[in-house]
Parts: sequence; C-alpha cells; structure tokens
Amino acid sequence: MAIGLMEVKLVDAKRLKNTDFLGKIDPYVLLQYRNQECKSSIAKGQGRNPIWNEKFEFRVDYPVADEQYKLVLKIMDHDTFTADDYLGQATIYVKELIELGLEKGKAELHPQKYRVVLTDKTYHGEIQVGVTFTAKEETDEEEYGGWKESNY
Repeated sequence: MAIGLMEVKLVDAKRLKNTDFLGKIDPYVLLQYRNQECKSSIAKGQGRNPIWNEKFEFRVDYPVADEQYKLVLKIMDHDTFTADDYLGQATIYVKELIELGLEKGKAELHPQKYRVVLTDKTYHGEIQVGVTFTAKEETDEEEYGGWKESNY
C-alpha cells in the first residue's frame, strides 16, 4: 500500500448564497477526505465573497477498497444563536492526482474554481481550491505512535 500527503489550499469563495436576513453571512468550510475532517477559520463579516488562504493536510492511503477518492468541501454559515446554515458543497475527485503523484513523486492541481451546489445540484456560488499530493516512501514496518515495532 502506498502512502502520501494531500495538501489542500483553501483560497476563497465567490457569490455564496446569503442565508442571513440581517447582516452578512460568516462562512467557513468543513473539508472531508474519507474519515478525516478539517475546519477552516470563520470568515467573520466577509459575507458572500470570503477569503481564507489556509492550508490543510490529509493522510492518503492508496489503493483503498471502496475507490472513494474525493475531497468534499461543505460550506457553512456560522450562526451564534441558531444552528449553522448549510450553504452548499463542492466535490473534488482526486484519484488521478494521487496516481500521478505516486508515479512522479508529486502532483498538483493549481488553485481553480469549483461549483458550490446544493443536494439538488442547483448552483450556489464557487470556491477556489488547490490540491497537492506528495508520495511518501513505502515501509514494510508498522509504526505505532511514532515508534517502530521491532521484531526482537
């Protein structure tokens, strides 16, 4: 099994749907890859066109049995007194990027725009994201909490 590191650069978003009746939305992004999740900072008061410029890292195993190589970006609106509002999501399929990175050592999708859609596929803005995959050296030894298990 190959192992690598996927770095996601969350740049910004444009034309997000405003769900607040008074004031501006305070968007943030939940980034999910398989069973891993990261959360961006809240773009307080930035409204429909937030800028994050943040980086996140995910551990990647390849291959995996279910063939689910997708990065899901759920855009949310932070609300103080009520539940946060779902603004939509974008999905980036990264299987080809991972395969290219394993072949060449590193592969990159430069920041580009992805459509933000609701579950009914209606357009709700766009989000700009870049993704880099870097392959790590394969080892036959198991690691446990930073310590390598010895055969002795």
